[in-house]
Amino acid sequence: MTEAKKGEDGRHRGLGRGLSALIGDDVALPETKAEGGARSQRTLPVGFLRPNRFQPRKDFDGADLMSLADSIREKGVLQPILVRPIAGEADAFEIVAGERRWRAAQLAKLHDVPVVVREVSDAESLELAIVENIQRSDLNPIEEATAYRELMEKFRYTQERMAAQVGKSRSHVANSLRLLTLPLSVQKLLWERALTAGHGRTLVGLPQKVAEARALAIMKTQMSVRQAEHGTKPKPAKPEAPARKDADTKALETSLTNVLGLKVEIAHKGSTGGELKIAYRTLEQLDDVIRRLGGGA
Repeated sequence: MTEAKKGEDGRHRGLGRGLSALIGDDVALPETKAEGGARSQRTLPVGFLRPNRFQPRKDFDGADLMSLADSIREKGVLQPILVRPIAGEADAFEIVAGERRWRAAQLAKLHDVPVVVREVSDAESLELAIVENIQRSDLNPIEEATAYRELMEKFRYTQERMAAQVGKSRSHVANSLRLLTLPLSVQKLLWERALTAGHGRTLVGLPQKVAEARALAIMKTQMSVRQAEHGTKPKPAKPEAPARKDADTKALETSLTNVLGLKVEIAHKGSTGGELKIAYRTLEQLDDVIRRLGGGA
């Protein structure tokens, strides 16, 4: 893999700095070339493009794609798609970054899309796909962790090198990878974003049944990450204070109490009605109230 370019201060800069340096801020269409032909900007038919084999993002939200497609119908594809030539195939390019835009362009029934063509290695292709999704917060915790593991296993990355290349701390990468040790049932909750990565880290190392039970408890009680770390439950919400009664309601309560000789409470709830409560201490008092309500002697 080619090394990340050095900045003016002489230090290596990872791909986490963004995709703009690779695509270029100014897009000249139709085809132009720069850097000795190493990179070109042009338009290509959507049928010439192929999905990225190393795309870490597996789920593309249908409603999100339709919304983007509506925008593309109105304004076109504003940012070019980064692609690389597919060796041995004519008119075939693999998407490095921008697969979401490509899918939405097809929904918008565009025939051509703007692209930047660049020669990149397999490792760079995976790196760039990770960076694009992380910068847009598109990856769920398990997709992100799986992408890191793939970089380590397929391309022999260390955690330090990987962290530098994708613009994350080494501890973030290490904690992300630990999520892959969770039971598959808990990983599914992280995949579905029912649990956050922070919640998932509190379950790492627990026996399977304990981790599953605690995950469900976190969801049911809506624990914060701190509460999950300490195994505490959220404090129950304080009951709402009863609404203050107006003078007329209090006067009516007093009048009925005097008539019946029993404590009477009125809870008026506006247009929805209310409740009338009569408190008694003995069955004889209850019989007397029933007799009066029934009009008996």
